[in-house]
Amino acid sequence: MSAVTETAKPACGRTSGEGELYQFPFTSDDFHHIRSLIYRMAGISLAPSKKDLVYSRLARRLRVRQIDSFSEYIQFLESNDQLEREEFINALTTNMTSFFREAHHFPILAKYLGTIQKSNPINIWTCASSSGEEPYSIAMTVVDHFKSFNVPVRILATDIDTNVLEKARRGVYPLDQLQKLPPDMLKRFFLKGSGKNAGFAKVRPELQRLITFGRFNLLDEQWSIREKFDVIFCRNVMIYFDKSTQYEILKKMQPRMQPHGLFFAGHSESFHHAADLFKVCGKTVYSPKV
Repeated sequence: MSAVTETAKPACGRTSGEGELYQFPFTSDDFHHIRSLIYRMAGISLAPSKKDLVYSRLARRLRVRQIDSFSEYIQFLESNDQLEREEFINALTTNMTSFFREAHHFPILAKYLGTIQKSNPINIWTCASSSGEEPYSIAMTVVDHFKSFNVPVRILATDIDTNVLEKARRGVYPLDQLQKLPPDMLKRFFLKGSGKNAGFAKVRPELQRLITFGRFNLLDEQWSIREKFDVIFCRNVMIYFDKSTQYEILKKMQPRMQPHGLFFAGHSESFHHAADLFKVCGKTVYSPKV
């Protein structure tokens, strides 16, 4: 999961009370209220410059719900309709990912797997799994390391966005999205489609079985996840939270890690403000401080 980053033009239609061209009335107060809601629900800090983008993302929800104004839509969200709250979060999150993104992390993961000596399964959590490229990249790394699909590893893949989770569960991707993978890897881990599925490939069932997908909000006050993890991937997520929110999330993650576990962060993330919780042990790689 990542926050909205692209730009968008205002929709055409009648003007709002402040002069912009919108199909639905959308005031600065409405935008401020939406910024507060998405921060409260998902921890995302929307920049003041994102007003037009927010309008374009949410206008479709007003059409689906047959609501005539943003103020009415905000009231609907505040009525605690859980399904619409999920759609609201989905609409305001952009999931930018790719297979083996930030590639230097995966050899580190493979080397680390070779150091773990224990009879219990190795637990890996990717907590912003988006449309599945990251957890499948992890699973391929695991299979390559153990040279088998029968591995002592469990991978939990979660995201706040239910739409991308469904795509991840299906594991179907356009071939042009896989073109950077080596041909032998593509052959071992994917099934090419034919006929109406030409131009697509599906993750092999043997690889899919290594991953459990589920919805999870890092901002939940109480976490349902109880097990301890050897590895956590939390990449390119924290940059969309303020420092205090980052710290609260890291404070919950730290006791859910094995003492010598690895925490992988995104290339532009650093946790100097959480030095009491995590220590640096590589390029955007951390370990819990115990």
